[in-house]
Amino acid sequence: MVAFSSQVFAALLAAGVALAMPVEEKRQDAGCTNPITDKESRHTLTNPEKKAYLDAELCLMSKPSVLGLRGSKTRFDDFQVAHALKTEIAHFVGQFLPFHRHFVAAHEQALRKECGYTGAQPYWEETRDAGAFSKSVVLDPIYGFGGNGVGTKQCIQDGPFANYTNSLGPGYLVNDHCIERDINDRFSTSAAKATVDRCLAMDSFLTFWPCIEGGPHGAGHGGIGAQMVNPVSSPGDPVFFLHHAWLDWLWAKWQAKDPIARFADVGGNNRGGDWLKCKANPSFSEPLVVGDPGNTTTLSHLLYLYGVIENRTIAEVMDTKGALCYVYDLYDS
Repeated sequence: MVAFSSQVFAALLAAGVALAMPVEEKRQDAGCTNPITDKESRHTLTNPEKKAYLDAELCLMSKPSVLGLRGSKTRFDDFQVAHALKTEIAHFVGQFLPFHRHFVAAHEQALRKECGYTGAQPYWEETRDAGAFSKSVVLDPIYGFGGNGVGTKQCIQDGPFANYTNSLGPGYLVNDHCIERDINDRFSTSAAKATVDRCLAMDSFLTFWPCIEGGPHGAGHGGIGAQMVNPVSSPGDPVFFLHHAWLDWLWAKWQAKDPIARFADVGGNNRGGDWLKCKANPSFSEPLVVGDPGNTTTLSHLLYLYGVIENRTIAEVMDTKGALCYVYDLYDS
């Protein structure tokens, strides 16, 4: 997708400013005896369930930041800045799907533990709206995320998040601004069933992951536009979490076709601290990442999240019923 071209990505990274030093967090393992079943937002949730999720997100937006990461003012911002810190090493690499699985699960846990949310992280099955995001009920002003941005600043004008002031973005900039959108139905066609089915038919992680990141992934970001199209600061739009939960659902569907093999199937290129040092990138303080220092992504790769949630290895998040403790209804769409 044009909006996620390597040139645009590189330009955004080059404009970075220092955000924070990583924060260590003691790991607390717990058995998964009653996994949450995550639901699709458009067709499965009732209006009260939709509102409960939106209210929980507003709760995160009202709580002060606890991580002390530069530019973050609220708990919601904590997630955005942690994503920004990992942008250079978590996109267009083998950890892309595992990292975002861990990241979205952390968001779900925060909603439940800190805001009393009793539901699950919904996902937006974008295939149902491919080519017509502008008409999706996900963007409903009452039970959805509000509609398109308007004017030169592209600020959303309705819905529960219309008055939220985001402190990060575009990119790495620390800058107060509204949540912006610029919906593009043409870009959303990359979520079409034919594209998704082609990805699901891939026979290895090394072919499935690039298919997902290059197609359906671009649909959600490009289709919503503005804040969402920025690979660094995109979690500043709450739609981000529904979008990446859908990509996670697709990965879970692909894994379920051969779980014995696919719960251990990971690979692809890897970037770590040495890669950043070689670039002499001034955007981050060292150390940026620990673990898995080689050039290939492995199951031992550490998914480091700056204290947003306990760190996990890729091996620990390959099966959602394990450390992350949730499942999907893997129906055929």
